[in-house]
Amino acid sequence: MRSGVKPAGSGRGTRLDPFSLPVQFAAKDAAADERVRHVELHRERVVVRRCLSGMRMALNMPVSAFIGVAVRLTTGEGGQALSVILEHKDPSLALTLFMSTEADDAFAEWRSWGNVLGLPLLVEDEGALREPFARMGGVLIFRVRPRRRRHNAIKSRRATMSFRRATGKITEATAVYRGEREIIARN
Repeated sequence: MRSGVKPAGSGRGTRLDPFSLPVQFAAKDAAADERVRHVELHRERVVVRRCLSGMRMALNMPVSAFIGVAVRLTTGEGGQALSVILEHKDPSLALTLFMSTEADDAFAEWRSWGNVLGLPLLVEDEGALREPFARMGGVLIFRVRPRRRRHNAIKSRRATMSFRRATGKITEATAVYRGEREIIARN
């Protein structure tokens, strides 16, 4: 964890569903009076309600104010677990969305939350957050893969001979007939 700050969010028994937004949940907050904050998570905004020194406050932030959806290895009373965290520049505003000891579940949730919220996916690398995939703006960059045509719905309607035969080349030895009356020879 960064600087000893534990991000708030869902507990070990709670799974927040990224496909059923908006969602409301209570999270631990060491700085709040009752040690709890109430979070409303929408596709476009996040509302955090808590009470500090007797003063109620509500932080209404756009989702774009968060830097991304991170996956981290955390240690707790149950051992090591992977956490999916909605990361903010201020570590006290980071929200834990999912926690699991199963890596496959955590990575599936990580990708789902990134897609639903439209935020970059982040991983922790030696204490710093970085993107695991190359991007250009909002587009992921992958190696170009050859197109597979075998299982295409209209495969049976396409001629495949052109894929097998080499194209012809006109050379000096190629016969060219000019001034002929007919293109098609008839016998």
